[in-house]
Amino acid sequence: MAVYTEVTDEALAEFLTHYNIGSMVAFRGIAEGVENSNYALKTTQGDFILTLYEKRVDPADLPWFLGLMEHLAAHGLSCPLPVRARDGKNLNPLAGKIAAITTFLPGVWPRRVLVEHCEPLGAALARLHLTGEGFAPKRANALGPDAWNDLLQKSAPQADSVQPGLGQELDAMLHGIVANWPRGLPSGHIHADLFPDNVFFLDGEISGLIDFYFACTDIYVYDIAICLNAWCFEKDFSFNVTKSRALLRGYIAHRALSEAETAALPVLAQGAAMRFLLTRLYDWLNTPPGAMVTPKDPLDYYRRLRFHNAAKGAAAYGL
Repeated sequence: MAVYTEVTDEALAEFLTHYNIGSMVAFRGIAEGVENSNYALKTTQGDFILTLYEKRVDPADLPWFLGLMEHLAAHGLSCPLPVRARDGKNLNPLAGKIAAITTFLPGVWPRRVLVEHCEPLGAALARLHLTGEGFAPKRANALGPDAWNDLLQKSAPQADSVQPGLGQELDAMLHGIVANWPRGLPSGHIHADLFPDNVFFLDGEISGLIDFYFACTDIYVYDIAICLNAWCFEKDFSFNVTKSRALLRGYIAHRALSEAETAALPVLAQGAAMRFLLTRLYDWLNTPPGAMVTPKDPLDYYRRLRFHNAAKGAAAYGL
């Protein structure tokens, strides 16, 4: 369960007195996610999500995240809408952390990704990129290429305990990715973490996108590359090009890709795999005892990275 901070009934009841959403009926920890403490909250006025911000989230970034969500929701994208307290604030202290309440979205995320999930995903991602163009503030990607070497160095002394030779191999791969990282591609606000558990479906349609706490201003196609990693590999880590083709078809139907964007897809996919490999590796080695969260195996992304390293151009992804 992704809960690092426990919230007592008494603390939550006092917290809710600052909002106009009724009194607490029930709340429970949410199992998905590894970054923040999340609770499903039911009040006398409906269902909400309570988030306490932990770990990598810089409190200074929170107004940007919530502002982006308010902008996207106001312009028709189905995403959680931050709830403001009676004094107008959408961030308030709870249990020693900064917390926010957002609206609840109906639907369920796909436990097993099917081809039919992928085209709607691509379309939703393109709409997110286009809708975000009207939000003027920018936020640099704190987990972009400039951060990867530092992440690796923090894990390097213990990396070989996960797999012999892993630290040296990742160091060599990382240098190659950064050296070939594209510059000048179309950029804007991206989700940067659109895994299946952050996309809700209802009656075969996407009903909402959630968890914008890695969102940033970066290369649009990098966001596609993250989705290819998260949605298009099977349990045996084989790449499903049919899913990839569907995802890209859905995206391109709303936002065309330039030749430069298409050509950069393999190295961006390598970078996306490296980013999640490194954060998972760090978490695998450093999750505090007693935290109600199960670290994810970093070698899952090592296997994805091996595929991308062998990819021969964008054709490997169905383009």
